[in-house]
This record gives sequence, structure tokens and C-alpha cells, in this order.
Amino acid sequence: MVTTQIDTTVRIAGKTWTNPVGVASGTFGFGEEYASLCDLEQLGAIFTKAVTPEKRDGNTPPRLANVDGGMLNAIGLANPGLESFLQLKMPKIESLPCPAIINVAGASVDDYIKVAETLNHHEAIWGIEVNVSCPNVDHGGMAFGTNPKVLGSLVKQLRKAYDGPLIVKLSPNVTDITETARAAEAEGADALSCINTVTGMKIDVNTRRPLISRGTAGFSGSAIRPIGVAAVWRVSKAVSIPIIGLGGIGCTNDALEYLLAGASAIQVGTALFSNPKIPNDITKGIEEYMQENGFQSLSDFHGHF
Repeated sequence: MVTTQIDTTVRIAGKTWTNPVGVASGTFGFGEEYASLCDLEQLGAIFTKAVTPEKRDGNTPPRLANVDGGMLNAIGLANPGLESFLQLKMPKIESLPCPAIINVAGASVDDYIKVAETLNHHEAIWGIEVNVSCPNVDHGGMAFGTNPKVLGSLVKQLRKAYDGPLIVKLSPNVTDITETARAAEAEGADALSCINTVTGMKIDVNTRRPLISRGTAGFSGSAIRPIGVAAVWRVSKAVSIPIIGLGGIGCTNDALEYLLAGASAIQVGTALFSNPKIPNDITKGIEEYMQENGFQSLSDFHGHF
């Protein structure tokens, strides 16, 4: 077999990842937690756990449940808060061998802006991912991501507050995901993460109560992959900025589906809980696929249908 010179670089807003395989927010902590389990140097990027201005304890347990095809979670954006993040987590992020993208969340527009302004110009931070699609909180989260006008207004203000790559994480819990995608692009988003979890519920028929304390939760895992792939394909036809696909990716073929649907990169999430080395395996698998099919860059994945 003739060896093809391949370029796996991902470029967003003038900055790069060395390969297209990232790890999803909420599944990888702040990076250090997986240092002994996964080769961090081989990751395209780490999307950290959400950061809010104030400490959040999250929702009352039970807030995790295994279900057919995946899991339900309603963690509720539990995190140490902005000040503790800067003091305790930032020094570790500065030593990470791959790009760190901070997931930013809040209960109000001011919350988002405060975190974004504080993180602006921190050299250790590659960019931010705006979490406007979390279905597990009562205030903020998905409320910003389901209305195109509200989302556009938030992104516009964040664009003024943050100079680096600005990635918006889209919710699938909408009538038309292309409307929110276009709204985010129009107001200055540099890329889109597509998709966050799907709202779901599981009821214990013996106790006659939901398995999750707050009732509904975010459904993730292999069962939502067709939803994510379809969303990426639709959004790729509606916007011109890069799309980072996620939702149910657990092997190389899953990642390839997203890339062929129009994604420029991917994130591995729930699958990390069963095999932390999956991102490294997927990176190798993508490179092998590109060699076998004569692909020279990631753009060769696009436009086949």
C-alpha cells in the first residue's frame, strides 16, 4: 500500500488541534483526572467540565442511571466555581499537553459574560465552549439554547467579552436545530458543538418514581448517535463555520460517520466511562482510514452525499 501524506489538523478561528478527536465536557473532568488512564498528548482537545461564576453542588442524587443504549444524567453543572477554578484547576490546565477548551455555563447572561471576561487572554486556554444546551438545570442552560433570538443575543455579547475561539454547544431539544445554528453563527460563533444530550426519563415501575430525582435527565450514549449524525448533516448545510460532532461515539466507525456527515472534529463522551483509551484508539483508526482511502486532509471526508 502506498503511504499517503495526511494532515489531521483541525483549524478553528486561526488556531489548531493536531487531530480531530476531543473529549466531551462533563465526562473528562478538567483533564488531570484521566492523566493515568489516557494519553493526553494524543488528544485533539479537552473540553472541560462546566465553569459557572459561583460554586454549584448540582442536583440531589440519584442523578445517574444506566438505561438501554446509554445513560441518563442530571448532574446539574456541579463545579467548584470560577474563583476556585482559577486557583485550583488552572495550574493543572496550564500543564496539559493538548488544547484545553473551557465549558462556560450560567443562570443568566451576566453569569456567562463574567466567566468569559475572566478567562479572556488566559494563554493556557485554547478557547471556550458555551453551554446553552444543558437540560439538567432549572435556570439557564437549555433556556438560552432553544430560542434563536435569545441565543443570538447571548452569543453577540459573549463575542464582545471573549477574543479567542468561541464554540457554541447546540441542543437537539428543538424543533429545527438549523435555526439556532444560524443564529449562533450570525452573532460571531467560530464553531458549533453538535449535539448535547437528549431529554429523557426512566421510571421504576415498582416504586412508581423516576430513577432520576429531578424527573427528566440528559440521555447520552450509543442510542443517540443517529440523532447526532443527522443534526450534524443538517447543520453543515446551514452554516459555514466548523462543526464538532458528538453524541454516542464509541469507536472509529462512529467517529467516521460524523466526519462524513460534515463534522470537522468530534468529541467522545459517555464511552469514556467504560474505556478511557477510546479517544486514542479512534485517532489511530481515523488515520488508518485516511491512509486506506487516499484522504490527504479532513476536508476529504465532506461532500460525498
